[in-house]
Amino acid sequence: MKHPVSLTINGEPYTLLVEPYCSLLDMLRDQLQLTGTKKGCDEGDCGACTVLMHGKTVTACMVLALDAQDQDITTVEGLRQGNTLHPVQAAFVQYGGVQCGFCTPGLIMSGVGLLLENPQPTEEEVRFAIGGNLCRCTGYSKVVQAILKAAETMQAS
Repeated sequence: MKHPVSLTINGEPYTLLVEPYCSLLDMLRDQLQLTGTKKGCDEGDCGACTVLMHGKTVTACMVLALDAQDQDITTVEGLRQGNTLHPVQAAFVQYGGVQCGFCTPGLIMSGVGLLLENPQPTEEEVRFAIGGNLCRCTGYSKVVQAILKAAETMQAS
């Protein structure tokens, strides 16, 4: 039996019917085709499915869609303003904070979440914030560099 859930995703209101056990991740990917949010471990360990829920990072695979009732969700697709990338997205491009790209959306969302809470983080704070995001391709140094640069850019504007 499906149940209605009403929420805002990337600034747009939605009311969707979901199974009681459906995760926010599966709802985003399967019903709304927001596939930038990646399905990695499906156990909350890899961070590939990180999204913002009312400005706080959550692993979407660990949130039931029904528990997102009345929440404001932002996915990596919702960061861009028109044709302009979010400063964190732009910095990832500029500083090469990507390898294969699978983990990149989750890392970007973790970076954005950190900068919403702490606009001037230290390198240690950035490393802590992305600690729940696993990447098999990189040593994270370019990711950290990109997030720190995005923080500078955001402070300057």
